[in-house]
Formats: sequence, C-alpha cells, structure tokens
Amino acid sequence: MTLETDYLVIGAGATALSFADTLLAQDPDCDVVMVDKHSSPGGHWNDAYSFVALHQPSALYGVEGVPLGTDRIDESGPNKGFFEQASGPEVVAYFQSVMRDHLLPTGRVRYYPNCEYIGDHRFRNVLSGEESGVTVKRKLVDTTYFATSVPTTHKRKFEVSDGVRVEVPGKLPDLWRDPESIPEHFVILGAGKTAMDAGVWLLEAGIAPDRITWVKPRESWLINRTITQPGEQFFESTVGGQIKLMKAAATAEDVPALFHQLERDGAMLRIDTDVEPEMFHYATISEGEVERLRKIGNVVRKGRVQQIEPGKMVLAGGEEQVPENTLFIDCTASAVSPKPVHPQWEEGKITLQLLHVPLVTLNAAVSAFIEANFETDEEKNALCKPVSFVDDIDGYAGTLLGTGMNRFLWASNPKVSAFLSQSRLDPGAPTVRWLKENAPHRLAVAAEMPAATMAAVPNLQKLVAQAEAKRG
Repeated sequence: MTLETDYLVIGAGATALSFADTLLAQDPDCDVVMVDKHSSPGGHWNDAYSFVALHQPSALYGVEGVPLGTDRIDESGPNKGFFEQASGPEVVAYFQSVMRDHLLPTGRVRYYPNCEYIGDHRFRNVLSGEESGVTVKRKLVDTTYFATSVPTTHKRKFEVSDGVRVEVPGKLPDLWRDPESIPEHFVILGAGKTAMDAGVWLLEAGIAPDRITWVKPRESWLINRTITQPGEQFFESTVGGQIKLMKAAATAEDVPALFHQLERDGAMLRIDTDVEPEMFHYATISEGEVERLRKIGNVVRKGRVQQIEPGKMVLAGGEEQVPENTLFIDCTASAVSPKPVHPQWEEGKITLQLLHVPLVTLNAAVSAFIEANFETDEEKNALCKPVSFVDDIDGYAGTLLGTGMNRFLWASNPKVSAFLSQSRLDPGAPTVRWLKENAPHRLAVAAEMPAATMAAVPNLQKLVAQAEAKRG
C-alpha cells in the first residue's frame, strides 16, 4: 500500500495530537497521516500505572481544540484546594476522544495504530507485518525524539534472584484480588515522581509507614504546585511565584543557591530537608503529598540497586537487609532521557523538542502554528530554540534561560504573540483575558515581571557557563 500526504507524523501521543490539532486549525488545506505503535491514541499514557495523574492542572494539558476537565477545584486528598489533575485513565479517554471525535471527522487525518515507523517514509503493522510507503509532500514530523519510558516498558537494570517479588506500580491496585499474597513489607525502588506516587498510594491505602522502605539514590528538588495554578483565584500567588523565581535567578551565586532561595520563597520543595538534592526533573508536587511522604522514615541512600536476593538488596554503596516477605516496586524508569538538541526544522523534516519546559503540548501547538504561518525553515528555527532536558540540578539554569529566550522571541513576534494570547495551553493567557475583561486593576501585580526576567538573563548565562565548565 502506498499513501500520499502533506505531513507524516510519527507517534500519536500528547505531542503528536497537539501538533496535528493546531496544524489542521491553522492550515485548512493540509492532510496528515499518523502512525503509532500503540493500539490506541495517547502514547505512553496507554502504558502508565492506573493511579498516575498529571503533574499540572488539566486545564493546561492536551490539545488546543478540546478542553480537558471541567476546571474543578479538588475538595479532598493531597491536591485539595488546587485545580483538578486528570488521572491516567481520564487522559487516555480524552486522547481517544480527540482522535475519534475531533481529528478523524475532519477527513484530513488518517490514523494507523499498531504501526512502527521503519524509516524512509515507510511503516510496518506490528501485528500483520504488512509494510506501507508514504509519499510526503511537505514534512516528516518526528514526535518521538524524547522517547518516554514508563515502568511497564523500560528494561530493568538490576538482577532479580528466584523467589523475589518485583512488580511495577500498576500492579498495586490489584493486590486485593489475592489477600493471602499481600506482603508484609514494601520496598520502593527509585526516587522520581513515579516512586513518590507509589509512596502516596501505599499510605493512602492504609499501609503503615514502618512497612515501607524507600531506596533513594538521589534526592530531588520539586516544584511547589502552589505556583503553577491557572485561574484568576490564583493569579497573584502564581505571578508572585514567577517574579520570585526571576529575582532568585538574577542574584544566585550558583545553581544550588538558586534552589535554596526558591525553597525559602516557597516555590521549591524537597521531601528530606536534611539531604542536598542532586536531581531535578521538573516534578511538581503539593505540600500535602510531601507531608505524607515524609512519614516514610526508612530511607536507604546507598545508590542504585544492582541485585535483589531473598531478604537482601545489593546496591552500589553496600547491602541492605529486608524482610523475607517483601514486595519490591520498580519505579526506576526515567521518564525522559537527556539527548542533544538540534534545530527543529530541517529539509523535509520536523523534530519536535522542548521549547517552554516542561509544557510539551504547548510546545507542539506553537510549533504547528509556526509551521503553518511562516515560510522558510530559517524563519521557523529563529522562533524556536530547542532546550536541553534537565537531569541534574545544574541543568536548571539552562532550561530557565532557554525557556525565557523562547518566550521573548514569541512575545516579540506579533503573529505568535496573538496566537498565544488566545491559547488555552498557555499558562497565563486565559487568566489574563479574564482579568482584562473583569478586573483589569489586578494585572498591576504582573508589571514587575518583564524587568525581573530581563534582569535574570545575565546571571543565568553565568550559571549556565558554570554548569558547562563543571561538566567539562
């Protein structure tokens, strides 16, 4: 089979769907073919554990043309008082609806699930083996460059002896099915957001903290969800948090000092205040979740696990005894691995990357708008400077600087600025529109933001140079 299309999009996850949605809206004549290995739209969300939820409010995620959620404020649980965060199953259902009810009915999208892109504008059905070619009239769009890894799909990097129970987090909600197999003890492996979610789930399920051991190779800095809320009711605290961020970035002597100032300002959190964090992955968390996780007192800091035997873990920094009847929860997958960045637009190809970290669906929508409204690849690349993904804390200055520079480029371009002013995915646009119409006097609090941002740039450049010198 041979197809013909304007855009061949690799992937049907959040980034791909956001790109396609905005592209179709901006270019009424274009046609899109989407190929994805999963059997359903949504990318890695199809593989995620059932109790996963968005880090950010639902209102800021998804595609421009279809709202996610109902702008509800949670009234219970660790997210109480903040905007709803869609659960994994809700996100999967949302993306299924985006494809079924929004994209396919346009007649300009052809979707091929269960298909693997094999290069040279060809893809293969992973079930039947049938191969198809595509004549691409405009661009190949790769939305999979930063491949997302989740517990169910990553390759385990430690050995497990016979008789040891290791499960992914998604198996926890099924423990009730066999009460006799419920373990006496739980060991959480990993220190990222998945591990935190597993810890909160166990505690909320009634597991006593002393029945939990947490293996944490590194401590992490975490963004306080208080400063990430959209909506007019949070406007002052959110803008205030961003201004404090820029002021801290303008004066910090080094990156650790930046994080510590943000902690004092209430913008950053850490679970153990006696341990200096080495990791930062833009995980966002509520103070309620942090309070719960601090109840887990049995924390092992001996590096990454290398081998698990009955009653014993072998770690990079030594051994650790554990009860015989223990369930190990593998949360060691790294969501995104760092990769070198390069221009998004090349001859015949778009490689979607990070622009405004960490808002992946906004990045995709902006990229699609620019693809549809500007002529040359040079013009397009001049408006989108890819930003490296953060792994350790030293990378934070670079992502702040890169995000800030892209926002400056977008704000300086009338077409892009007008698009963002109407975007539901932009963190501030919907709130600013509402305030202009209903309470313009409240916008005065944001007057300090441009100057604070510009003042931070020289010092951020210095911090980036420090980090690069440190890496050698």
